[in-house]
Amino acid sequence: MATSAALPTFSSAEAGTGLNRGNEETVRKYYALWSQQNDWHPVDVLLTDDFTFTSPVDDRISKSAFKTGCWDTQHGLIAGHELDRVFLVGDQAFVRYTCRTKNGKSFRNVEYLQLKDGKIEAIECYFGGSGYPSAANRVQK
Repeated sequence: MATSAALPTFSSAEAGTGLNRGNEETVRKYYALWSQQNDWHPVDVLLTDDFTFTSPVDDRISKSAFKTGCWDTQHGLIAGHELDRVFLVGDQAFVRYTCRTKNGKSFRNVEYLQLKDGKIEAIECYFGGSGYPSAANRVQK
């Protein structure tokens, strides 16, 4: 109990102590671009050249593999992300979001982001079951 009392508590989509406002803007813009943009370029400029993405089905894939395997196949299915919680400290962020697909389905994920010089250097995505748009669209609810 004493340990949890020492941890900061944040309300919905707020950031923590030690926040770099530029990093907060980068994180929020990244998620917004998934539903607001058909062009890869605005996303590309938010990611470092050596960006990596990890998930239960991806093991530190490169930016180009992420574009091909994730952006090209998934972004067109996304209606939007609701950022439920955003915890930012320095160059690290944890984001819990609800993603809504264009056909009315939804799923929740948690992602850990590492930032460097105002850009996203790495994302580790934690999901289960239907944790990405094409899978959520196949799930019968």
